[in-house]
This record gives sequence, structure tokens and C-alpha cells, in this order.
Amino acid sequence: MALADAGIRRLVVDSGEPRTWVSLRTDLVTALLGVWFGVGLMIDAWAHTNLAELETFFTPWHAVFYSGFAVVSGWIIWQVWRNVRAGRQGLAAVPTGYLAGLVAIPAFAAFGFADMMWHTILGIETSLDILFSPSHLGLIVTMLLIITTPLRSAWNAPDLGDRPTLGRLLPALIGLAFATTLVSLFLSYGDAMQYRAPRIVEAFSSVNDPGADRLALAMVVTNVVMLSPVLLLARRWALPFGSVTVMYAIAILMPGAQTEFENVPVLLSFVAAGFVSDLLIRWLRPSGARRGAYWAFAGLSAFATWSLYIGIASATGGGLPAVPELWTGAPIIAGLIGLALGALFLPNAVGTRSGETEAAGTEKGAPAVIDAERA
Repeated sequence: MALADAGIRRLVVDSGEPRTWVSLRTDLVTALLGVWFGVGLMIDAWAHTNLAELETFFTPWHAVFYSGFAVVSGWIIWQVWRNVRAGRQGLAAVPTGYLAGLVAIPAFAAFGFADMMWHTILGIETSLDILFSPSHLGLIVTMLLIITTPLRSAWNAPDLGDRPTLGRLLPALIGLAFATTLVSLFLSYGDAMQYRAPRIVEAFSSVNDPGADRLALAMVVTNVVMLSPVLLLARRWALPFGSVTVMYAIAILMPGAQTEFENVPVLLSFVAAGFVSDLLIRWLRPSGARRGAYWAFAGLSAFATWSLYIGIASATGGGLPAVPELWTGAPIIAGLIGLALGALFLPNAVGTRSGETEAAGTEKGAPAVIDAERA
């Protein structure tokens, strides 16, 4: 008993050393194991959406999903245990950025058990109720904390700087992009990425079609879901070329899995939009210190994304919609919402970590960039 108590104290009593960062390679492994975790959820989402005969919790897709949880959790715990073996204790043993993910591991396991009991007692959800199940909501929140670990690790990493390369930022991009897919999954009832091209054209061809209202609303929801993570990163770093393309290419996987990739042209319009957004970043150079450029990027990126959405849907779905006000005005509304998001994310120009501020238009006394918690 005394030995057990000593072991527990060794784990929980902080030894006082400053917390350290893991290597890029470690973050990359964390991100890739998170991909396993995320793909498992995509397979499970496909099964719930397309297989109405589900009758048990114990399925091959749950095996992929929970094995992904096991490997990424084991990897995170191993990073802590290595530090414990080196003599660190308590928080000092947890690498910077890994604390929230570590805490989420037992919470996810608890929600997984609750999900099994829920399905055993109340049955398997196969419709809209999937997205409102309390056990599913607990799983998704804790999963978000786990797979965004590389982002938190990179946020203040001393070797990253304000202008990282694409390779150095890749683990953070992968983690945040998969987090975006989780949000889009649980907002599937408002996901414009799940529409097929002919349905987009049909919906915007009549003001009396109730689908026009639903599509317009879905475009608003998806616009916020897709653009917000990009604006978060653009406020923190000068994003390297290719960042948004990588994120959007990952973000389309969840709606693709749910629709069995029968809407490929629509999905590819977002990859094209990511590339255009990368071009806009290279041209405008948005940053926390360049508020005007940041706002312009937010509005133009959203406008370009939804112009491509309607344009590619029209090209592959039977022609332009019949109501010009709808298909011309929808991208403008998206751009205005993007501009509003830009203003919300960056109401005042801020300094970079090196203390640089925008030469023109920066108000005296503008707040410095606020460091994220070293969780």
C-alpha cells in the first residue's frame, strides 16, 4: 500500500520543472494516429447513415474507431510516461499542448462505455437522432480535445516562429482539419457539402421550393464552419502556401463518407476554394498585425468559396439555377459573413510575438497577441 501511495504521489505531485515541447516528429505521429481515429469515425458515420439494419454496438467500424482511440491515447500517455521515467512529476511530466488531450482520454473512455450502454438499452440511432445523442456529444467533445493536441503543441512552440513552413505546421493543420470534420458531422443537418450538383441547381431555380431556404441556410452554416479555423490560424501565423488547400481537402472527407462520395464535383469545389484562399493569403498577407488585409481575406475567401460552389454545381448539374437573385446573391452574403467573422476574430490589429505591428492603421495601445494556455 505504501508503495502504491508513493507511485501515485510521483505521478501527481508536480516536481516544478518547466514543461517542455515534443519534437515535430512526435507531433506528426500524434496527428497521423489522430487520422486513424478520425477515419474510424468517418466509417462509423457512413454506417449509421447508410445501413439501416444496425442492431449492435459491436461492429467492424466501431472496432476501427475505438482502436484509433486506443493507439492515439497510448501514444499521448507514452509521451508523459517518458518524462516520468526521466524524473519529472505531475504537470512537469506533461508536454506542452498535451494536457487537454491527456485529460480527455479517460473522459472519452467513460463516454464510450455510456454509448455502449445507451445502444444496448435504447437501440442504435440511424437518423437525425444520432447527432443529438448525449453519449455521442460527449464522445465528440473529448475527441476534439485529443485530435487537436498537435495544434496546441505548435501554438507557442519556440522553434515555429510567426512564419512556419508547411511541413512544420502540417501536424497542426491535420489536427484542426479533422476537428472541422467533426463539427461538420454534428451539423450535418446544415451541411451544404452534402448537396449534389443537380439538387443545388434545382433548389435555387424556384423561390417556392422549400429546398431553397434549406440550401441557403446550409451555406451559411458551412461557411462559418469552414472559414473559422482558417481565420484562427491566419490570426496566429503567416500561413505557408498550401495550408488552406490541405485543410479543405481533409474537411471534405466526412461529408464525402456520409454521401458515399456521390457528390464529388461539389466536394472538389472546396479543394479549389482552398487553393484560391492560399493565393489570396500570398497576395494579401493577412495577419494579426494587418487588420485590413485580414478582413479582406476573410470576405474574399468566403466569396470565392461559394462562387466556386455554385459555379461547379451549375457546370456539372445542368446549368445555372433559374433564379438569378439566389445564385448571384448567395456568394455575396457568404462574403459579408466572412467579413463579419474577420471583424469578430480580429477587432483590433495586434502585435506579433516579436512585437511587430502594422505600420499603418494600428491603434496605439492595441493588445498584444494573447498566448494560448500551455495545455
